[in-house]
Order: sequence, then C-alpha cells, then structure tokens
Amino acid sequence: MVVRRPPGRRAQILAVAADRFHRSGYHQVSMSEVAAGVGITAPALYRHFRGKPELLDRAVRLGLDALADGLRAARTTGELGAALAAVAVRHRPLGTLVQRDARLLPPARRAELRRELRADVRLMAAVLGAERPELSAPDVELICWSALSAAAGLSYQAVAPQPRRAEAVLRDLVAAVLAAGPGPAEAGSAARGARATEAVPASRAVAAADPLPASRPPARREELLAAAVRLFHQRGFDNVSTDQLGAAVGISGPSVYRHFDSKAQLLAASLVRSRERLWQQVDGAITAADGPRAALEAGLSAYVGFALRNGDYLGAMLSETERLAPPDRRAAVDFRRDFLRTWVGLLREVRPGYDAVEARIRVHALFALVNDGVRNRPHSARPDLGECLLRLGRAVLGSS
Repeated sequence: MVVRRPPGRRAQILAVAADRFHRSGYHQVSMSEVAAGVGITAPALYRHFRGKPELLDRAVRLGLDALADGLRAARTTGELGAALAAVAVRHRPLGTLVQRDARLLPPARRAELRRELRADVRLMAAVLGAERPELSAPDVELICWSALSAAAGLSYQAVAPQPRRAEAVLRDLVAAVLAAGPGPAEAGSAARGARATEAVPASRAVAAADPLPASRPPARREELLAAAVRLFHQRGFDNVSTDQLGAAVGISGPSVYRHFDSKAQLLAASLVRSRERLWQQVDGAITAADGPRAALEAGLSAYVGFALRNGDYLGAMLSETERLAPPDRRAAVDFRRDFLRTWVGLLREVRPGYDAVEARIRVHALFALVNDGVRNRPHSARPDLGECLLRLGRAVLGSS
C-alpha cells in the first residue's frame, strides 16, 4: 500500500519551524518539538528535512523568496511599501530569523543570503531612484535598507497585532521612510551632540548594582565584559571559546574564570551592563526634557547616540538573549517590556491619534531601523549616519 503525504506538509512544517525558532531561538527548539507542532512523529519529519539546519535554511529562503517576488512586481514607492508590509505580516518570523538565527547557517549560505538581500535592495533602489532623482546613490540605498528594517520590526513584537491593521500601519510608516531624506542641519547638530557624549564610565554606572571583589581587578573585568559582548555579537555565544575571550584581553583562557564562574555568567553580566547603560543614557535624556515632544526628541537623539557607540551591545542583546539562563532571560525580557512601555506611552502623548497597537508597531520599527543602521556596512561608516537615522526615526514615529 502506498502512503500518501498530506498536500502542503512541507509548507506546514516550515511554518511551524519558523514560528518556533522565532519565539524561542534556534538553539532552544528540537526537531521533536517541531514534529509535535505539526502533529507528526520525529522520524516522519526527517523524511521531509534532514535536520534543523536545513529547516532554518528553508524557512529563511521561503520568506526571502516572497520578499523578492513582491519587490519585483513593484513599480512605485507605494507598491514597494505595500510589498514590504505584506511580507512583514505574512512572514512575521523572517526578521528575527535573518538577524538572529541565520548567522548559524554555513558560511556559503550566509554569503548567499546577503547577496539575496542586496539584490532586493537594488530592486527597491531602482524604483526609489526613479521617483526621487535628487537623492544620491548612497542615500537611496540607506533609505531602502532602512525601509526593510522598519518593516521587519514587526518580527520583534511578542504578540502579533491584527494582520490588516498591522499591514496598514506598516504601509504608512514605510512610505514615510521612503519619502524621507538626509537629516537637516538641526538634526545633525543633535546627532553629533549625542555621538560626542562619552559613555558614563562603566565602573561608576554600575558600582552599586555590581560590586567588584577587591581580589578581582576592575579594569580587567571591564575589558572582559567589552570583549565578550563584541565577540558574542560577531560570532555567536557557542562559537566563542574562553581561550578567545582571554586572548582578546591578553590573558589565558583559564584566567577568565578568575573573574567569572562560567562563559554563561560572562554573557549575562555583559548584557546586564548593556541594559544599565542604555537605560541610564536614554531614560536620563527623556526625564530631563521639558514636555512630551521635547522628551521624545531627546530620547530619540540619545538612543541614536547610544547605538552609534554601542552597536555590539545592541547586536548581542538581540542575538544572545535566548542563550541566557531562565532567570537572566526573564530579567532581559522584563527590561525590554519596560523600555518599550516608556516609548509607547511617550509617543502616544505626542501623537494622541495613535492607539497602543500603532504606537507599538512604530516603536519596534524605530528600534529595528536604528539597530540595523549602525551595524549595516558600508552605511555604518557614513560620517552623517547619526543625522540620517534621526531623520528616518522621526519619519517612522510620525514626529517629524
């Protein structure tokens, strides 16, 4: 007797796998969990896919194929916005899969993925450049990458909003990004001020929360925290050894354990340090401002300034939180929730026409745009990047 597989089984498996990877992180999901989500056995799952790497690869490819199809059909910037919004809603996990999990793919596949994204940007740039010939080629590309990031911001929401509503809001904010341009002079002065502000010395910023034993030199501990967050962001937690961590600060691998009991503890401490600095600098700017509109502008300038100085921190917070032990992970999630709540409340004070759903979509889009912008070469090397991100950020928030 021939056993026929249900039609669309592979697509069903990919949808479940993408959702599980998106919610829990690639490392936390087993093939058995994916199989259970589909309602089949693990051996049956292996008849469709050889393992988790192939599942991840195919899930990413499915979303990117949908993105390319939508962009190829677009002839106006309005149609570009509609295509980005549709893919962001219908393939919501794609943003986190590309930014967080795809780096776990083999190098050749990662390079191919990057080529596919650059081809998508070229499709967008051809349309935007034709409609806005006054823009330089680098500006066109930066705006297109920013529009991609802003739409992908939906991927980072814990709870998916109603699809039609989300798609409508995303179309509006992507249209605003595509209509934006290089920052004006006043925005530039704000960004330069934010970038020029030195970060508060780490030892002073967390002295009360993270006392250092007298036997552990603060300077070396701080060097390890900085090196860890950089290496974890660039290579991933599992691909960084204690020997590499030690070599980054001029000590042996075993000497790392004089400062931290484990690599996991070092990761947790480095992310705590990141959160403390982010909260101190951004919340401090918001609190010191006079009125909601000034507070929103000050917060935006402070966040852009922090991102320009701390791209590794933001990258590690995004990609490595799922590698934390449960208590540390809960603390990170609680911080994100509180930080988001502050911004959503402030934005709704400035734009009372936004309900909580729209404000959350726009704030997530802002964070994604800035976080990607400071780490996306070659645009991350632009001397006016802070000015551009301020202008694009205002467009996303609707505060320009």
